Amino acid sequence: MKFESIAQYHTELLNGSCTCVSSVQHFLFQIESKKHLNAFVEVYQQEALDRAAMLDADRKKAGITGKLHGVVIALKDVICYQDHIVTASSRILSGFTSLYSATAVKKLLEEGAIIIGNTNCDEFAMGSTNENSCYGRVLNAIDETRVPGGSSGGSAVAVQAGLCMVSLGSDTGGSVRQPADFCGIVGLKPTYGTISRFGLIAYASSFDQIGIFANNVPDIAVVLDVVSGPDEYDSTAAQDKLSIKSSDLADANKPLRIAYFEEALTSGALDPEIRDSLLSLIERLKQDGNVVEPVSFSFLDYIVPAYYVLTTAEASSNLSRFDGIKYGFRDVDKNHDLTDLYKKTRSAGFGREVKRRIMLGTFVLSAGYFDAYFTKAQQVRQLLIDKTDMVFNEFDVLLLPTTPTTAFPAGDKNDDPIAMYLADIFTVFSNLTGIPGISLPLFWHSNGLPFGVQAMTNRFCELSLLQLSHQWMQLYRRTGNERP
Repeated sequence: MKFESIAQYHTELLNGSCTCVSSVQHFLFQIESKKHLNAFVEVYQQEALDRAAMLDADRKKAGITGKLHGVVIALKDVICYQDHIVTASSRILSGFTSLYSATAVKKLLEEGAIIIGNTNCDEFAMGSTNENSCYGRVLNAIDETRVPGGSSGGSAVAVQAGLCMVSLGSDTGGSVRQPADFCGIVGLKPTYGTISRFGLIAYASSFDQIGIFANNVPDIAVVLDVVSGPDEYDSTAAQDKLSIKSSDLADANKPLRIAYFEEALTSGALDPEIRDSLLSLIERLKQDGNVVEPVSFSFLDYIVPAYYVLTTAEASSNLSRFDGIKYGFRDVDKNHDLTDLYKKTRSAGFGREVKRRIMLGTFVLSAGYFDAYFTKAQQVRQLLIDKTDMVFNEFDVLLLPTTPTTAFPAGDKNDDPIAMYLADIFTVFSNLTGIPGISLPLFWHSNGLPFGVQAMTNRFCELSLLQLSHQWMQLYRRTGNERP
């Protein structure tokens, strides 16, 4: 089986050239044959086959009735699925079975999707390499010595390596777009509130957003149309549902007003070959009738510090619930007093990076430092929001690199957390401001690795973002045969 798109797959289901069962069998075989990539935490083999058989029977009676009929989807191990284990790839939640399904998962199932398993990730979605997991690191299928990106590395590799059709991840500071870039696939982070966070294990609640991985933009559009919308269980969910159809993507022929941050493209952190490719793209966009102009952005050096101050503060609060009392891992020594039980359970249950961020967050929230760090970071966030509003008063889209480099070797930054955090320099902006962002795999580096471009639009302008993304993928994408 060769999966190209959901539309092509549905055509093949209708003409009888494949079935849901044969498709699930294909992906189960691929998952087993590429097990060494460590993309999956758990595979729902029998359940997926049973659901596929049911969908095949239903299709014979009524045809394809759901937008995601038979579509094989993987979930990041921070998204709850009732009666299935969810651990956030952390020892502290080992063996925990979810009591309910995330709203996004319910919507997938209502439209006929098949959930094939849950995928490995950085513990509690904290990381940029998928090396901070109690299940071990995920391998990049293009070059297994390289990281796949994080924190949603397992979800990205599942799509990259052909282990499923589409996957869901979460994006707090780039955790969908950055691994999409490293793996050469499409990754979307919608506007904050577009997809309900009910059933998403929280890292930083004012930043977290469920995102989507796929091989093409139309598949992203179909899934986004299904999972977006209001939710009575999430007060931050947008009240107006997006309405996006794949047929809408062809309606993007008008010239665009495109901005880019000059400081981003002149940043010393940016790989020269990535810079040259983006400058070449800018010239092609101009030649095709678009207006592309630089915009001064003096806050580039402040966005990563502001992001990590605010997200670690929220993480310190959110992760206080994992104490070994009600569920998950508990240190079993019966001689502990309560305080000692908390200390030893959390010390053994959380990994090094999670403990580092909890400590940082607790520090910036402490009485003596709250105003110096947390309040200042909130002020920076407001300045960024104001700057974003100004940009989109004049422009339709903001163009940035997705990452400063291509996928780097495993272990390369493990001893330098600051260097690791700075790898998020171009992605955290959209989380701080709440705007949608997408990474498009347009290029190949001379080192044989893919990289992309990041496009952002104003809040709740996902249709425009997907339209221009679809157009750019058709016009400007280099295939593997065009590697420099």
